[in-house]
Amino acid sequence: MVHEKGFFDRLFDFLNYTFLVFLGLLFLYPVVHVLAASFSNPLQLMQHQGPILFPLGFSLDGYKVILSNPNIISGYLNTIINTTAGTLINIFFTSLGAYAISRNDFMAKKFFTTMFVITMYIGGGMIPGYLLVKALGMVDTRWSLLIPGCISTYNMIVLKTCFAQLPRSVEDSAKIDGANDYIILFRILFPMAKATIMVLVLFCAVGHWNSWFAPMLYIRKKTLYPLALIIREILISNSTGGGTMETVFDKAAMEGLNYLDELMKYSTIVITTAPILCVYPFVQKYFVKGVMLGSIKE
Repeated sequence: MVHEKGFFDRLFDFLNYTFLVFLGLLFLYPVVHVLAASFSNPLQLMQHQGPILFPLGFSLDGYKVILSNPNIISGYLNTIINTTAGTLINIFFTSLGAYAISRNDFMAKKFFTTMFVITMYIGGGMIPGYLLVKALGMVDTRWSLLIPGCISTYNMIVLKTCFAQLPRSVEDSAKIDGANDYIILFRILFPMAKATIMVLVLFCAVGHWNSWFAPMLYIRKKTLYPLALIIREILISNSTGGGTMETVFDKAAMEGLNYLDELMKYSTIVITTAPILCVYPFVQKYFVKGVMLGSIKE
């Protein structure tokens, strides 16, 4: 039986929808501003103050300069490599740990779970972390960005909870057929926990794609700079006063292009964030289901 909504119900719906629309526009505005500014005429952009909802004129000069620079191209390639390799390493080791501590017959389950949780509250710090990476010979190598953070305890606990909720009868059947732990994990549990796995893949990929602090600590070779570190230097270049973007662009290449400073900042932001934004629609359907599946307490 359908009940007709009363006045207060309709008023609540109206206020709720109005608030959500306002919130959506508030979140959408920075995206529109940056996108419109990246396609604007550089001279008009320099003279403009205030919000930008539509391109001021139309120009691709910012994208042309950025994409023609080898530092940006190498940064893009480094970011893609770091994101792909780092996400695979994260999911592999996180899955191993989650599978181990989700087994009730694992004798050291409580001990290792406690050790993992402690790392969420107590860390060695930046300087000891750097000294450890240096002692292992990983400074100025890609491994310094992949190995130290290869396991996220939070992600492991979420995945462990998800594994613990899956029916054990499927695993028992696989063991009867002679399957070992690796087959059970990667061929049986992984497909069953696909939603949670996809959410963790998204978390890890975004983290690696946006990472700039670890590269700033461990990487000195510009050929290994990820895109996030390059865009950081572009965005703070004007405040340093040490030449316009000379840390990223060759000085000779920047002669006569100072008027493109502001335009290149917006264009670089678009180039940096566009791939991640394109991934979201394909993962969104797993997001709510995956997070909720792995967040229910045993």
